[in-house]
Amino acid sequence: MKKIILTLILIITITTLISCNTNDISDESTIYVVATAVPHAEILEEARPYLKDLGYTLDITVVSDYTTPNPAVANGSADANFFQHIPYLNLYNESADSDKQLVNVANIHIEPLGLYSKRYNSLDSIPNSATVIISNSTSDHGRFLSILENEGLITLKSGVDALTATLEDIDTNPKQLTFEQVNPELLYSAYNNNQGDLIFINGNFALSGGLNPLEDAIVLESPENNPYVNVLAVLNSRKTLPKIKALIEVLTSNEIKTFIENNYKGTVIPA
Repeated sequence: MKKIILTLILIITITTLISCNTNDISDESTIYVVATAVPHAEILEEARPYLKDLGYTLDITVVSDYTTPNPAVANGSADANFFQHIPYLNLYNESADSDKQLVNVANIHIEPLGLYSKRYNSLDSIPNSATVIISNSTSDHGRFLSILENEGLITLKSGVDALTATLEDIDTNPKQLTFEQVNPELLYSAYNNNQGDLIFINGNFALSGGLNPLEDAIVLESPENNPYVNVLAVLNSRKTLPKIKALIEVLTSNEIKTFIENNYKGTVIPA
């Protein structure tokens, strides 16, 4: 089954790349955006009529992975992407050539990360040596480590910045938790197949799988002062284009904020 899922993801990614490469981003009246499905593409769909009123056509390419969107924008196959939080963007830029680096032009929303389990209803009941399945995206490691530390399950080494912490930065682990890493898009499948004792699932994939983070998560990170805000990213050289300014104006408008509040009811929170 896992091989079938991975094959399908590969097919979707290849098809998406082919589709993106046919875009003509020099078209000043069309805005090409690469996004993950939930909630990003849904928010963009809500923005479509407002952009039309401003004279723009919105073209959305939906992807199921985190590896496609940044190269698509960097290579000129899309005007913008909408899928990532700031630490992920920073990590991408660290390894990208200067002319391929992207900039955050708008903070849009926060998707609180949740800890889920089909085996246990609370952290008090988890056994020693429990297996925790996590994303292999290192930009999320500090995020879940902070949650585990706040819940008293681990401590981090003194002086470690929680935002950039890694598994190697764990100081004490009294329950001897073990960690398994999978691609972010496979986290919900791991949960649904009852793999592992605990699973951290990114908000977008939890929602796509039909979970309600407010009801189903054992622990949900706080949205207050949350550094993992999801952003709109573009090439620095294109951030002042009229169509990019129009996209920013609409996505940060009160109308879109109200849509997020009413549609997601606290599972996605406007920035």
